[in-house]
Amino acid sequence: MAASGDPACAESYRSPLAARYASHEMCFLFSDRYKFQTWRQLWLWLAEAEQTLGLPITDEQIQEMRSNLSNIDFQMAAEEEKRLRHDVMAHVHTFGHCCPKAAGIIHLGATSCYVGDNTLARVISRLADFAKERADLPTLGFTHFQPAQLTTVGKRCCLWIQDLCMDLQNLKRVRDELRFRGVKGTTGTQASFLQLFEGDHQKVEQLDKMVTEKAGFKRAYIITGQTYTRKVDIEVLSVLASLGASVHKICTDIRLLANLKEMEEPFEKQQIGSSAMPYKRNPMRSERCCSLARHLMSLTMDPLQTASVQWFERTLDDSANRRICLAEAFLTADTILTTLQNVSEGLVLYPKVIERRIRQELPFMATENIIMAMVKAGGSRQDCHEKIRVLSQQAAAVVKQEGGDNDLIERIRADAYFSPIHSQLEQLLDPSSFTGRAPQQVHRFLEEEVYPLLKPYGSVMAVKAELCL
Repeated sequence: MAASGDPACAESYRSPLAARYASHEMCFLFSDRYKFQTWRQLWLWLAEAEQTLGLPITDEQIQEMRSNLSNIDFQMAAEEEKRLRHDVMAHVHTFGHCCPKAAGIIHLGATSCYVGDNTLARVISRLADFAKERADLPTLGFTHFQPAQLTTVGKRCCLWIQDLCMDLQNLKRVRDELRFRGVKGTTGTQASFLQLFEGDHQKVEQLDKMVTEKAGFKRAYIITGQTYTRKVDIEVLSVLASLGASVHKICTDIRLLANLKEMEEPFEKQQIGSSAMPYKRNPMRSERCCSLARHLMSLTMDPLQTASVQWFERTLDDSANRRICLAEAFLTADTILTTLQNVSEGLVLYPKVIERRIRQELPFMATENIIMAMVKAGGSRQDCHEKIRVLSQQAAAVVKQEGGDNDLIERIRADAYFSPIHSQLEQLLDPSSFTGRAPQQVHRFLEEEVYPLLKPYGSVMAVKAELCL
């Protein structure tokens, strides 16, 4: 990627889909300024380690490099890259221009490949608050998007949280397992460094270890070609794509619930839902998340194909692709989570609509309980079953053919056959008796799995919350 200007916030990489909404922090991570400062920092660490191990590098050269880490002449770098057709060497020359005493030891022995979760935690935290508060609130469950047994609003939310917790754990695992390429040379054999240290294998090993530690990594790959294996990129993007799938499912559920008028994402007082239909409240944030999530999931094909076509120790057809897909993936994931955080912090629930829908479906679900109550009162199960069957079909006809309300309970109240249990009907139709252990599951899940997972992020989330106030 050619450098041009001085992009402080990813202006040289502006994704039409993601960067428009990505956070300032994520934009900066993929800006030219951050990228080239990182290159210079890597060259400084390499020089410091080489000096420690005995190469003729002076303190004055080290200090000159350290003093010019952020002094980047982007215009000169662009001109050098145009002349040399090599981005790394263009920045070696540019860095050398402002570090004339250190110019001869910058990038010494190296190859160009040497330099080549908090928002998610906050989303989980906000959804956990929402789930805990509504752990006992019954709602109609759906399978195949058809009415099924009751669950609770909090339990449904925990389905979302569980997926996000898996994503957070996977992101942490991939980050913790990420290794440094280290100082390996042009084909991974460390031959250039072995020559610099006159055949001293131990010093080459020490150099690799020292630079790895300076870069903040616990381990480096023992085996590399000119690059680290591109399967690393597959792992990283696969985790981000999995996050995209989770967010798409959550936001699809919210969109469906918005259609049922049971739940809505935040809607500002002056927000316009539709230019043609002023009454509409479209779930535009959730729709945006779904749109970007599909893009994020599709990006995994790039590293898969790149890894599969790497020839021997390295081929350069990986580079241009990686510069796009890796940045796209992180910027898109950041945008999705920032938007989902906004949704999770302002979800609007309509309990009366939920209650009405339960009343429409619960009478059919309660028929087994009614039959059992009649049997306990001395009735015949077969006779009761037939009575319920006939009344249920009559009530269903009212709902489906006449567009009326479910009047099964009224029919049961009007039928003298069921008089032994008329006084029990309210109890038999209590929605909370149909939710099983959903409330208990919510509280146990939050206490045993969610809160311990969020604990390391507590102080960070608190600071972020203060900054937003």
